[in-house]
Amino acid sequence: MFSHIFVGSTDLARSKTFYDALFAAVGGPEGVVDAAKNRLVYVHKGAAFIVAIPINGEAACVANGGTIGFALDNEAQVDAWHAAGVAHGGTTCEDPPGLREAANLYLAYLRDPDGHKLCALYRPA
Repeated sequence: MFSHIFVGSTDLARSKTFYDALFAAVGGPEGVVDAAKNRLVYVHKGAAFIVAIPINGEAACVANGGTIGFALDNEAQVDAWHAAGVAHGGTTCEDPPGLREAANLYLAYLRDPDGHKLCALYRPA
């Protein structure tokens, strides 16, 4: 259903360090910097995740109640994603990474350095 997700940042270099580590932890590519448009682009499995300095010149802000979810292939990837995020400027939020038995989902939550809430999700069989 979705083709891409776009979030704002106040510091693309800091965001690149954070997101490069997140995506590397799960086999994704390094971000490509589009300096002309102040954007950082990640393309993986047919979808794009873009981080940019807001084009309207105003400060980047986060969505109140918003969460961006990344579908991963197994529990080890979820754990590696979370560890990489914390090691590169993210902060853990919600419960620790693990199985949510009521929903049969293995989840981990982080906030990126700009405060965007992220979730890694694996659906066990």
